[in-house]
Amino acid sequence: MKERHVRVAVVQSAPILFDKQSALDKIASMSREAAGQGAQLIVFPEVFLPGYPRGLSFGTRVGSRTAEGRKDWQRYWESAIEVPGAETDMLGELAKELEVYLVIGVVERDREFSTGTLYNTMIYIGPDGALLGKHRKLVPTGSERLLWGQGDGSTLTVIDTPFGRIGGLICWENYMPLARTAMYAQGIDIYIAPTADARDTWQATIRHIACEGRCFVLSCNQFADKATYPADLAYYADIENDDDILSRGGSAIVGPLGEYVAEPLFNQEGILLATLDLSQVVQSRFDFDVVGHYSRPDIFQLVVNDRKQEIVTKKVR
Repeated sequence: MKERHVRVAVVQSAPILFDKQSALDKIASMSREAAGQGAQLIVFPEVFLPGYPRGLSFGTRVGSRTAEGRKDWQRYWESAIEVPGAETDMLGELAKELEVYLVIGVVERDREFSTGTLYNTMIYIGPDGALLGKHRKLVPTGSERLLWGQGDGSTLTVIDTPFGRIGGLICWENYMPLARTAMYAQGIDIYIAPTADARDTWQATIRHIACEGRCFVLSCNQFADKATYPADLAYYADIENDDDILSRGGSAIVGPLGEYVAEPLFNQEGILLATLDLSQVVQSRFDFDVVGHYSRPDIFQLVVNDRKQEIVTKKVR
């Protein structure tokens, strides 16, 4: 029988950009703080490890790149991690020590085909230290497309836990109705939505998802200011005239009828904590179940290609 209650934590913070160790240190310290307050599931923002390079151009213009920008990108590449790899092993030890589930946004360096591509990835680690799964962002947004490759349907991941099924999508993937449907169809109870979007309209998005999917939504954003950016970047001037606060946050926890369980946190670092009653998920689906009695498979059907896409297929002779 599933546990009815779970204590969750949403971390709103930022490491020193491009500094892998800074991110790992923050994950450790803030996870310990959250676990000390009873958290069993701890969520970190989009690409927390090693940070979201908001405002940086990497020397790109349509039709051209610069040598200096390539060096900034190499620095970002060097701060990425492999999944699985040494860093996920370290994070597994942390999760095992604290007996918590960790969900963390990372920049993933592909290790299978070409080490030249990075992915915006969300990893799931269990309280036994095991890497339970990952999700790669399907469509990087806008100029993100030059930084990260596209994920595929093989990582539309949902994890079964003692307190319900957890999974999610990253930032503007949550504006993709069919991607959301693919997640709902896996029986998701706790929907995790790390983001870099601090606009007021994002709040409408996460409340809509909670109401549509009749699930809890944990939305997690970074709080970042100029102090989190290395001043020796070739293109630091890109943000020099911006406001000191580069991302104001807006992390929040929403219940399955669209109400706030924890109000949005703005303009500061912090940890949102809440105890979720999973029986509310069942109760909320009494009058609306988006992939159950409120679906019309005789009219609408979604086909999901969940096969891993490979550039090279080796045939055994």
